[in-house]
Amino acid sequence: MSQRNVVRWGIIGCGDVTEVKSGPAFQKVAGSKLVAVMRRDAAKAEDYARRHAVPRWTTDAAALINAPDIDALYIATPPGAHEQYALQVAAAGKPCYVEKPMARTALEGRRMLDAFSQGDVPLFVAYYRRALPRFLKIAELLEDLGPLRSVSYRYADPQMRDAPADGAVPWRLLAEHAGGGLFLDLGSHALDLLDFWLGPLQNVRGLARRVRGKYAVEDYVEMEFTAAGVPGRAQWDFTSQVREDAFEITAEKGAVAVPCFADGPVELVWETGRREEFAIPHPPHVHQPLVEQVVATLLGRGSCASTGESALRTQEVMDTVLASFYGGRDNGFWRRPRA
Repeated sequence: MSQRNVVRWGIIGCGDVTEVKSGPAFQKVAGSKLVAVMRRDAAKAEDYARRHAVPRWTTDAAALINAPDIDALYIATPPGAHEQYALQVAAAGKPCYVEKPMARTALEGRRMLDAFSQGDVPLFVAYYRRALPRFLKIAELLEDLGPLRSVSYRYADPQMRDAPADGAVPWRLLAEHAGGGLFLDLGSHALDLLDFWLGPLQNVRGLARRVRGKYAVEDYVEMEFTAAGVPGRAQWDFTSQVREDAFEITAEKGAVAVPCFADGPVELVWETGRREEFAIPHPPHVHQPLVEQVVATLLGRGSCASTGESALRTQEVMDTVLASFYGGRDNGFWRRPRA
């Protein structure tokens, strides 16, 4: 690591997610410094560097990865490019923080993890909810509620009901770039939180469908699993006329509920019927608590809750659920989605 005891970062793909959610964290965390950013569009890269006071910018990813004054890389591109860049970072022997989902498929994620493991270099994945106070509160409450009884999550909204009038399809709805539909982008957060709170999901089975057929990716997913030995169910409906977003975890002494994305409070209902609510807002830059963990790990002062190993488990769960819809999840799966 840097002789100055500071992790010097470069960002590959300084798009929307880096504007507020993540980018500023690399400048605000103690022991961290953002040195350079890369984007294929020179004008946008230069504009980002100027607005965020980043010393330099480039359109050359290889030059950024191999720059001697950069200690670690953050890959913030769409998932379709994660493996490509991650393997280059691993070859350079540098730690990497990659956006979620880890990759398009578990196959790609496994190749990434193997490359970093072989070089004994850390790989972190940006499942930042593992470090947010609201979701840490759930973990704390579960410790006091006794043995689990059931787990559920439901998400519904109308995001995919209608195709855009101009015919332009967002990259998050192009399987070649995203790995699937919004299930990969949004569903991965919920699945990773379940893994964080309850341990690896087991006995996973499920299905994905195209309900309205506006895009060539799934818009409805449902699944069953076991977690910590109890049954669980989850459902995502991206063409619903209603909006829902809620985890519900019941245990011997009570139940907790919290949204994954909305701003609602953590709710606790004891077996006696007594209710409690905890309003725990997110920080301005939601990646910052996890970036703090990453930097602490790289400087030998702590550990990070979201690693390549934990992220690969979530990738494997999503592949299991999506496999039949795409006729498999090997290379080129996006060319054969089902109707």
